[in-house]
Amino acid sequence: MTTKQNNYCVILAGGKGRRLWPCSRDRFPKQFIDFFGSGRTQLQQTFDRFVRILPRENIYINTSRRYLDIVRKQLPEIPMAHIMAEPIHRNTAPSVAWAAHRIMMSNPKANLIISPSDQHIVNEENFRRNIAEGLQFVETNDALLTMGISPTRPEPGYGYIQKGAYTGTGDIYKVQAFTEKPDRDFARMFMESKEWYWNTGLFLSNARHLQQSLSRILPSLLHTEERTEEMATIEAEDAFMQENFSLYPNMSLDYAVLEKSDNVYVMKCDFGWADLGTWHGLYEAMSRREGDNVIINSDVILENATNNIVKMPEGRLAVINGLDGYIVAEKDNVLFICKKEDSSALVRKYVNEIQMKRGENFV
Repeated sequence: MTTKQNNYCVILAGGKGRRLWPCSRDRFPKQFIDFFGSGRTQLQQTFDRFVRILPRENIYINTSRRYLDIVRKQLPEIPMAHIMAEPIHRNTAPSVAWAAHRIMMSNPKANLIISPSDQHIVNEENFRRNIAEGLQFVETNDALLTMGISPTRPEPGYGYIQKGAYTGTGDIYKVQAFTEKPDRDFARMFMESKEWYWNTGLFLSNARHLQQSLSRILPSLLHTEERTEEMATIEAEDAFMQENFSLYPNMSLDYAVLEKSDNVYVMKCDFGWADLGTWHGLYEAMSRREGDNVIINSDVILENATNNIVKMPEGRLAVINGLDGYIVAEKDNVLFICKKEDSSALVRKYVNEIQMKRGENFV
C-alpha cells in the first residue's frame, strides 16, 4: 500500500482556456469560473476532489504569474511555497518538470498525480479507487501512467490513447499509441474498436522516474537546476525560474515524454468524465432542459430550439427560435453563435483570427 504522506498532486491551472471563448477569456480563464452555479469554481472543485484523497499540504498549484492573485484568492489555504507561477506560457512539460523538482526537494519518495483543473468527475468514489490503484502501480513500478476513459461518442476535440499488451495488474495496459484530436471519422472508428480511450489528461508517476524521463527531453531545465547550488531553497528556485523559464521549450507533457517513452501505461477507468474545457464537454456534463437544451445561469426563452447550450451575462435575455445544436454565448464585448459539433476547432480558428485582426481586447 502507498503511504499517503508520499502522495502529491499538482493541479495545472495556468491555461488560457480559449476553447471556451468567449466566456473564458485570457484575463480570466475557465478554471476560475463556476459554470455549474455550485459556489465553487473549477479550480476549487479540483482542489476539493484531491483534498479527500491526499493530505492538504501535499497539493501544489501550477499557474501563470498573471493569474497568481486569482489563485491566492480562490485557494487561500494553499501556501505560496506550493504555488509555482510561471512568468511566460510554456505548455505542460516545463510546468511538470518544475513541479517535480519542487516536490522532490522535500520528499524524494514522492508519487505524483498531475491533474488538469477543468474536469467533471461523475463518480467520485470510483475516481478515488482508480487513483489509489494508480498510485500503488507507480510506487512499485517505474512507469508513466495515464488515466483513460472509454469513449461514449466520436469526439474529435479530445486526445486518444490506444491500449497495447495487458500488464496483468488491474485494468492497466501498455500504451500502443497516442493520437491528438482526430477527425470525426477516425474518432468514430476509435470508439467502435474498443481499443482506444479518451486521454483525460490525468497522469501519475513516482517523482524520481518522472524526473529521469523529463531530464532526457528537457536537460536544460532539470540538469541546470541539479548542478546549481542556488537552487537549494524554494526562494532561490523560484527566482531562477522567473529569470530562465522563457528559455525552456514550449512543449506539452504528452509530446515531450509520453509519446517518446517506452514505459507508458494506460488504466481503463470507470469514474465517468467530461472535459470542461470545451463547449461540447460542458454540454455533456450539465443537466438538460426540455428539448435537450443546456442553459448555464441564463435568462432564456426557447421555441422550437433543441440540443443547444446557452450562456448569457446576468441581466441579458436571449430569445431563441429554430436553432438545433448550437452554442449561444455572450461575454463582455463578444457574442458567439456557432454549431456545437466540432466547435473546438472552430473556436481555435476564430480566436486566432480575431487576435491577429482585432487585437487582444476580444480574446
